[in-house]
Amino acid sequence: MPLEEVDVTPLYLERFRSVLSADGRGAFERAVVRGHELLDGRTLWSVNSTARGGGVAEMLRSLIGYVRSADIDARWAVIEAEADFFALTKRIHNRLHGSEGDGGPLGPDEHAIFERVAAANADALEEQLSDGDVVLLHDPQTAGMVPALKERGLPVVWRAHIGLDLPNDLAREAWDFLRGYVEVADAIVFSRAAFQWEGLDHDHVAIIAPSIDAFSPKNQALGFTDIAAILRASGLAAGESPAGAAPAFERLDGSTALVQRQAKVTEDEPLRLDTPLVTQVSRWDRLKDPVGVLEAFAEHVPGASRAHLALVGPDVAAVADDPEGAEVLGEVEAAWQQLPSEVRRRVHLVGLPMEDADENAAIVNALQRRSDVVVQKSIAEGFGLTVAEAMWKGRPVVAAKVGGIQDQIEDGETGYVVEPRDLDAFGRRVAALLDDPPTAERIGAAAQARVRDHFLGPRHLEQWVALLERVL
Repeated sequence: MPLEEVDVTPLYLERFRSVLSADGRGAFERAVVRGHELLDGRTLWSVNSTARGGGVAEMLRSLIGYVRSADIDARWAVIEAEADFFALTKRIHNRLHGSEGDGGPLGPDEHAIFERVAAANADALEEQLSDGDVVLLHDPQTAGMVPALKERGLPVVWRAHIGLDLPNDLAREAWDFLRGYVEVADAIVFSRAAFQWEGLDHDHVAIIAPSIDAFSPKNQALGFTDIAAILRASGLAAGESPAGAAPAFERLDGSTALVQRQAKVTEDEPLRLDTPLVTQVSRWDRLKDPVGVLEAFAEHVPGASRAHLALVGPDVAAVADDPEGAEVLGEVEAAWQQLPSEVRRRVHLVGLPMEDADENAAIVNALQRRSDVVVQKSIAEGFGLTVAEAMWKGRPVVAAKVGGIQDQIEDGETGYVVEPRDLDAFGRRVAALLDDPPTAERIGAAAQARVRDHFLGPRHLEQWVALLERVL
């Protein structure tokens, strides 16, 4: 079973000079030097379950790119598995969020599936490893590989990108399933302190919040003409682009490309560029509560606002490690069909093309920048990178008071957080921002400053260097 190794473009660290303070630049430069000393002669491997779709893949693409530009041998491998394994890891994913998911068991048969896939992928990875290499394993899909790699004598870190603020018995069931695999790692990393599992050795636990890449196709600056051209090319804005306006964006490697693929859109009428827009971008996942967003918008954002809602996710056929995506999208489409016609025409369901990761990111960038309000009404959330992405673009965000969203948004200052199932409060916050552009602009500016200071790549990489120094 060969592992897929992902080709990663080196990204140059000098670009951060334009966004960091003098003190920030100095700290970052020292961390880069120390990282090079620690990893000299070693390869740093990151292993996860998909090369595209979701925040983990996006972070790896950027962070590994910056590490490689520092002349550190950093590589990224993606595990191979069959459908029964991904159905199991989706079950674990849901339980870690405190949700029952498909209700299936986590017993001996499931351990057998888990360990079979882990052994095959660990064997495939070991064929490419050298003594002294460091392995960073991401999320439940890779947890079973920890013991085999530790037996090889390698430093291994396991990173959990998901968690639950107030654990329940379902979450503890998932912990117990994974615990025997991950507790032998040299370090276990969580996104926030509240996500630490009960019973772990705290000396082996580290807290590292995720980050966004300010210069990636998803977050790079775009002018209005660029936004309009990209949205029109992807089928997300009515009308033709002005003569000479190309749907252009800059790839991670610095080259220029054009948006050529169209999104799959379910709508009664096309979205106009001059229409106020509320947008949620997320996987088609019940924990992201797209049906709840739709209901809150329909019931509490009045038609007099003229606002439209875009629920945006990946083309479900292109995401291999999320077997529930198509089912959830079907539920959203059914709820959309039940809306009164005057509301339904203001709601657009969007499946983005996934063949080209940079093109996909450019479309998301244009959608978020075109939006008047960005929302993330999750029932549970590990961190919620889409929140930081929208904040970096100066967009006011209304989001659920769960997980890492609480670490990003200072309520009333850099956005608004509401209880995840309070549709009335959620809708009222959205409607108030639509009705008060000066307040929306003030909150958006404060949001961008908060991301600059706390949630960009340099801080993230500095913390990883500190952890590797401890582990090595």
